[in-house]
Amino acid sequence: MSAIWTIAKREIVSFFLSPFAYVVLTAWVLWQGAMFAIFCFFVAGSPVGSASEADPLQMLFGQPPLFFIPLLVFVPVLTMRLLAEETRQGTLETLLTAPVTSTGVVLGKYFAALVFWPALWLPTLMYAWLTSRFGDVDLGRLGATFVGILGVGAYYMSLGVLMSAVAKSQISAAVLTFMCLGSLFAVGILQFMQLDDATLQWIRYVSVWQHMQSFSSGVVDSRYLVYDLSLAALGVFLAVQVLEIRRGEA
Repeated sequence: MSAIWTIAKREIVSFFLSPFAYVVLTAWVLWQGAMFAIFCFFVAGSPVGSASEADPLQMLFGQPPLFFIPLLVFVPVLTMRLLAEETRQGTLETLLTAPVTSTGVVLGKYFAALVFWPALWLPTLMYAWLTSRFGDVDLGRLGATFVGILGVGAYYMSLGVLMSAVAKSQISAAVLTFMCLGSLFAVGILQFMQLDDATLQWIRYVSVWQHMQSFSSGVVDSRYLVYDLSLAALGVFLAVQVLEIRRGEA
């Protein structure tokens, strides 16, 4: 456990001490702010009592095509260096020959990634405060939303760690992560097609669109959490297997 913590702490410190981290976080905050402002203007322009009147927070978190597409860029950027940079610098072999298991290495990197993820979303608490100044904020619905965000982040980051383990450079890791997450995200488009009920139910189960629409409305669906955590565990497991293969080659 101490080795895992040491690896995680090293990654967290190196990330937040680098200018790169603040460039990424600033870009994400600007995007979030722009989306929140757009939804606030939309709600402000809606007639009182109309069907179009809605909570801007629910609109913000429940509109994945607008809000979550940028994550297909930000997540690869955040995770690409975790293991791929070790490979590029030639330090991965040294790390693998140290008295730490492949599981420890992957978990250390993964736990660091799980710190990066909430850092992206922390500024949204300010939007909840701003909304509360001019209206009511449903804390239960807000809590459910963040449960969904953490669930999505658990498997997004695990897939990023996996692709970083597979790749030999940061760019390759970023591209692989983008393709993987992009494919999963694109599955949500299929729910708007004319398909049989069984297929549509499967698509909605794996679609982040459906996940966040459910959570942002205040519904914590355990099926979606099981899916998120299962994919997270699978990504970590496969990353460990990749490192085990490399350990055997070292």
